[in-house]
Amino acid sequence: MVSFSYKNRIAFNYILSTALLISIVFFVLFQIILHNVNNHINYNINQEIKKHVADIEIDMKKSYLLQVDRWRAREHSTVNVNPVFVQFLDCNNELIDKSPNLKGLELHLYAKSENNKYIDTYLNKKPIRQVQVPIYDKNEQVGYLFIAMSLEDSIVILQKLEDILLISFPLILIVLFFIARLIAGRSIKPVKIITETSSRITRDNLKDRIALPQNKDELYVLSKTINDLLNRIESAVEREKQFTSDASHELRTPLAVLKGTLEILIRKPRKQAEYEEKIAFCVKEVDRLNQLVDELLLLARFENQRLEIKNNPVYLNALILDVLALHSQSVKDKKLKIKTFLDKEYYTKSDDYLVGIILGNVISNAIKYSNDGGEISIKFIEESEHLVCVISDSGIGISQDDVDKVVNPFYRAKSYNHPEIKGVGLGLSIVNRLCELLEIGFSIDSEERKGTTVYLEFFKDTLR
Repeated sequence: MVSFSYKNRIAFNYILSTALLISIVFFVLFQIILHNVNNHINYNINQEIKKHVADIEIDMKKSYLLQVDRWRAREHSTVNVNPVFVQFLDCNNELIDKSPNLKGLELHLYAKSENNKYIDTYLNKKPIRQVQVPIYDKNEQVGYLFIAMSLEDSIVILQKLEDILLISFPLILIVLFFIARLIAGRSIKPVKIITETSSRITRDNLKDRIALPQNKDELYVLSKTINDLLNRIESAVEREKQFTSDASHELRTPLAVLKGTLEILIRKPRKQAEYEEKIAFCVKEVDRLNQLVDELLLLARFENQRLEIKNNPVYLNALILDVLALHSQSVKDKKLKIKTFLDKEYYTKSDDYLVGIILGNVISNAIKYSNDGGEISIKFIEESEHLVCVISDSGIGISQDDVDKVVNPFYRAKSYNHPEIKGVGLGLSIVNRLCELLEIGFSIDSEERKGTTVYLEFFKDTLR
């Protein structure tokens, strides 16, 4: 099968539609000219009929026609480009007279059903159109008048017109094909630019963008859409590179600590208490490593969209109390004051496991970043269709420049100022992704050295 380029396909499709249109126009044009030629011949025949009928007088015996010499004299004195053939028959269908140009020929008499009709026939093998008109005297037929005109000139004209149309048809299509191909080439030039630009874009070169056409047409929309897609791809690749770099760094840190501690332990014999202390430290680092791996796996499941979402009633009060119980030792060590305003049971409909991760990370951050002796409050605000969980702390807070960045993986605002606070910066990133997944509203309001407030907006639900 022959493969056409896109430019040739556009030109070819254009020619097909144009060919159909031109053929219709040519056909209609030919029919109009044919109709006009026939009408002109018919009109001339009718005029001849009127003239000759006016010259006819009938004698008393009704056996023959008188004053036929009038039309003969007129025929001799008239120059006709298209000659007229005239013939008279009496009531017995016998020839009375005929025009000299018939010479030895006679016009054929047809059945009465053909009276007053235009009949295309042949005279001496040449095409003519004739009419046989019955002549009446007091409602009695006394003869026939025949008028005929040659069709030779008309047929020649129509044949030449047909030849011209048939020859010009393919010539017009060929010329139009090359014109359409030229126009199509210019029209799809932006597509060629898009192709060339796209071929230059690779994983290592995501900076190139397609130049937007001046006209804001479909190609402009296509180019802009591709540019937007490239922006998203570049952003995703950059995030992936940063995530991979940060993840490898965070994984190396506890492993390096574990390796260094164990190497110290095996250098020389130590007391039982030293072994217990170092082993406890290693266990704590392993726990930290396990938590980091779990968080990384959870983020990887987000990227691969393999989380199975459930939709069950969620007891928010119970989840909050479970999280607080889990971190009770940290609360006790930092002498924090926890205020919970859970005067009634609050419910939503979602995935209880994932909602538990959200509340666990937010409350864990509030405890982690609160100053010793600080205060944490947890309350609900009921709206018409939503239930807003407000978790506030009076901790170190976040600067306005960093509020929008803390949801990025591995980002920790000014962590160098607080080396005593352990973490890898994945908690709020997981919260943000889970909230997007579960359609839970999530926002942060914070001020440095004054504290942070997190708002979680759930859909309200009641037990039935």
